[in-house]
Amino acid sequence: MVNGATRGNGAAAGRSARDSRAVGVLAELAPPPDTRLPNGFAVELAEDVHRSRDGRLMLGGSPPRLLRLSAPAARVLEPGTFTVADAATAALARRLVDIGVALPRPPAHRVRDVTIVIPVQDRACLLHQLLTALCADPETSGVPALVVDDGSVNGAAVAAVTRLHGATLLVHRHNQGPAAARNTGLCHARTGYVVFCDSDVLPEPGWLSPLLAQFNDPALALAAPRVVGIPQGQPGWLDRYEDVRSPLDMGGREAPIVPLSALAYVPGATLVVRRAAIGGGFAPDLRFGEDVDLCLRLHRAGWRMRYVPSSRVGHGHRASLRSWLAQRASYGSSAAQLALRHPGQVPPLNAAPWSVVACVLMLRGRPVPLGVAAALTAGAAIRLIRLMPDADTPVRAGALLTVAAVRGTAEQLTRCATRHYWPVTALAAVMNRRARRVLITAAAIEALIDYRRSRLPLNPLIYLLIRRLDDLAYGVGLWRGVLRDHTTAPLIPRLACPARIRSVHRLISPFRAALRPDIPVTDIGART
Repeated sequence: MVNGATRGNGAAAGRSARDSRAVGVLAELAPPPDTRLPNGFAVELAEDVHRSRDGRLMLGGSPPRLLRLSAPAARVLEPGTFTVADAATAALARRLVDIGVALPRPPAHRVRDVTIVIPVQDRACLLHQLLTALCADPETSGVPALVVDDGSVNGAAVAAVTRLHGATLLVHRHNQGPAAARNTGLCHARTGYVVFCDSDVLPEPGWLSPLLAQFNDPALALAAPRVVGIPQGQPGWLDRYEDVRSPLDMGGREAPIVPLSALAYVPGATLVVRRAAIGGGFAPDLRFGEDVDLCLRLHRAGWRMRYVPSSRVGHGHRASLRSWLAQRASYGSSAAQLALRHPGQVPPLNAAPWSVVACVLMLRGRPVPLGVAAALTAGAAIRLIRLMPDADTPVRAGALLTVAAVRGTAEQLTRCATRHYWPVTALAAVMNRRARRVLITAAAIEALIDYRRSRLPLNPLIYLLIRRLDDLAYGVGLWRGVLRDHTTAPLIPRLACPARIRSVHRLISPFRAALRPDIPVTDIGART
């Protein structure tokens, strides 16, 4: 496949790779040496950002927040795009990009100084398919590839495919897991950037250069493409569900990857990383969740990460219901280890206390609890309205955002009941008729609302059934991890208490829009 010093042949199959069996939590990553965006770096306001008529107040970002701009900053942003030209515009762009209000628009980047690492265990046919696609794409046809055989039963088949495409083969004599296999490739890479591609992905032409272009940001450590399903000739009901609810597909919205946001991590199926940023790489003792762990460690160290859905790679869906359920349970089993390593960063519920209390009171369905819930909601709306008197219609905006917060919390609570806490809710449903009725009604309504959003050509009752099986399988894995690690860490909710207003630069309101009802209010560009 490749030309140059890293080109290998079949004899490399006998080469023994460095042992990557280190266990435990990896050392803390070093922070980025520079975070200033360079002159010429262009940014563009995200499409879903809402601006007041005078441009001074904006709602957007990830997590969503209110932004109050100075007059000079508002003038810079008036066209919807601007280019870094000095220290002031660099600081403004840095802040807006970090919170997801603005998106980087870097110039085209030539594919160079990059190595592709492919961990594989057997699956020689899929490896051949991937290497063929890389060879056929002019951007990647000359990129060195390292294939890491992670203890294949039929190592000869993997070696033959690797030799056919001229890639370099590294061998683990015994299976160590995908994290250790990626780390072995990372140790042998000699380029500034490393691409990790699972053997069962199929990149679309031109996928790599948009990801590499993101690294014009000196603080960026990781960029990820969108992982979409490979079209099937005759898709079954499970294939159609996976097309819209695959855990690998993070959607079509470009955004920064930030813990506790709508995009808290990206899957490790395909990643591009700055080699100097990720230290020793993935946690080798994690069989699942190693990608989430890497994202959380990078964020803690101060590195930025981006999700770029315009770059796409295909991935085959699970072929059978049994393997699909096993996959979901495996994902759930990683929650305990992740919660222990990153306390408070992977909660089952992330909401403001007032919205949780309001939802619980509404479930009572009686006049007094309903009245208290209404009072809590009205109080939250009033507090938000007071925070944005300069909005075009502060009362309407405050009311809509508050209702959205309550709705988002209600959806989270339903998912928790059917996913994370299902043994408790199942027991309550068995013992109490009212609890059973509430649970069934909420689970059905949540699934049907999600079905309507997905616009999927599938029978709604089948969708409801798959949706709940999805939650149940994940929950089984989660509780298996809880019992295995003797911890309740992945079951502890995060209730974001309102903070007092401490300065004019950062104001915290008692809630956030959509799924996370706490909207930070930030003054930006006061000295721009």
